[in-house]
Parts: sequence; structure tokens; C-alpha cells
Amino acid sequence: MSNEDDRPFTILLVEDDPADATLARRALKQGRIPCEVLHARDGVEALECLRRQGERWAAAARPDLVLLDLNMPRKDGREVLSEMKTDPELKSIPVVVLTTSDVQRDIEASYLRGANSFVTKPMDVEDFFALIRTVESYWFRTVKLPK
Repeated sequence: MSNEDDRPFTILLVEDDPADATLARRALKQGRIPCEVLHARDGVEALECLRRQGERWAAAARPDLVLLDLNMPRKDGREVLSEMKTDPELKSIPVVVLTTSDVQRDIEASYLRGANSFVTKPMDVEDFFALIRTVESYWFRTVKLPK
């Protein structure tokens, strides 16, 4: 299954932890839905990707979905979320906050900033893979995304 443009879905994974990023990419690769995964290691890179700034991101596809960690160096996920949801060019891109936090203030702050979902990363690898498959299925099979 692909989107209406007959290209694989594009996911921007914003994750500073190399092990978590590798795990998420593996889970998405093993999924049933073809996805191109772009990986930004912090919020600065994420916004450069979204705005197609710099040589690395100039030809990047517009993401259909952003998986966003909260706690990162240089620019954290809260700042990225705020900038995305106040930018007319980016605010329609769905954002799933994918973080180790389950603190109520982080959940509330994420939704107030415009997050579409808030998901806490499970510690178990199999549970993490199942979570990624659920996110992938929901966003790419169930809901209708903007073009």
C-alpha cells in the first residue's frame, strides 16, 4: 500500500538515541506498508529536513508523518512541535510524539502544542515493534492524510 501519489509513505524519525533510531527503522522496514524513513538526530536537523534546508535535505520528500522524541540536544521536541504547528507550510503534517516520558505535564504540553498523538516507548523490544506496527497501520491505513 502506498499513498495516492503512488510513492511510499515518508516518515521523519526525530530521535537522538542511536539505538532507539535503529530499532524504529528496523520496525518500520519490517512493516507491511512501504515507508521511506528519514532520520534527524535532533530538533535542528528535523526543522532543516522539514524546510528542505541544506545539502543533506534539499531533495528530501515532504514527510507524511513525523515521529518525534521530546528530549534531545540543541532543540528539543517541544520546540520542534511548536515551530511546526505555527508554520503554515508544516502544520498539516501529523506528529506522533514517541518518547520514554509518561509524565502528565509532557503529555498535556505536547497536545497543547499540536501533537496528534502521544505514545510512550515500551522498554521491551517486541512491544516496541508492535507499537510501531500499530502507529504505522493507524496513520497509513486508517486515517486520511493531507496531500
